[in-house]
Amino acid sequence: MSYLGFEGKTYLVFGVANRKSVACFIANIILREGGNVIFSVLNEGKKREVEKLFPDSQIHVCDVSRQESIERMAEDVGSAHPVIHGVVHSIAYANYSEGIKPFHETKKEDFMEALDISCFSLVAISNALKPVLYNKASVVTISISTTTMAASNYGYMAPVKAALDSALSFLAKSFSEFSEVRFNAVAPGLLKTSASAGIPGYVDSYLYAEAMTLRKKAVTTEEAANVAAFLLSGASSGVTARKIVVDAGMSVNYFDQDMIGRALKR
Repeated sequence: MSYLGFEGKTYLVFGVANRKSVACFIANIILREGGNVIFSVLNEGKKREVEKLFPDSQIHVCDVSRQESIERMAEDVGSAHPVIHGVVHSIAYANYSEGIKPFHETKKEDFMEALDISCFSLVAISNALKPVLYNKASVVTISISTTTMAASNYGYMAPVKAALDSALSFLAKSFSEFSEVRFNAVAPGLLKTSASAGIPGYVDSYLYAEAMTLRKKAVTTEEAANVAAFLLSGASSGVTARKIVVDAGMSVNYFDQDMIGRALKR
């Protein structure tokens, strides 16, 4: 039996878009360690894509913006798998179709849609799956390394992710009334994923973030997935309502002498 203890256990993973997705890396770790992975995706098109990556896995369709879709997914999952040992919530959405605008010009409908899909979906999914969650299950979501650094090109998603971070504490508290289910987040620095590519100006931000790490090398998706796997495992049984930052030291390196010199053109 491995340190992670995934053997013979079942995990439900939301948010695989392609092989570069954080959720895809997490799923592969679980499978490699002997666990069983089932998936939930947005629509039939995504289902066909994930079937190519994981042809032997069960895949459910669920639009997390619709409560009836969540309930149907939970019923289908429960009928096939009476016990779910862990859940990966790697879902985020923002409407960048009109480009990046100053934060104060954010449209209410865009903000609320992002909040619903990126944050409240964790609450709705957790509640719907409550009957089949193992008493000591682990629920892991994907956040971001900081929600207070006001990056203009990230738009309104940082406040949405801040709400997601806060929701962890409240979910952990409310579930503690009847279980030992844990809720945590992995919060990577900038990653090279397809979802990130949709953020205007992301490449420059990614290269800057890489230069700001202590090791001068960007965080990899696999590194973020490894931390998520730890949080899903029994090895992290004492960790709940926490956000674990995976940024290779970027957040402590504001006064890097080389970067100061570049900024001041010395």
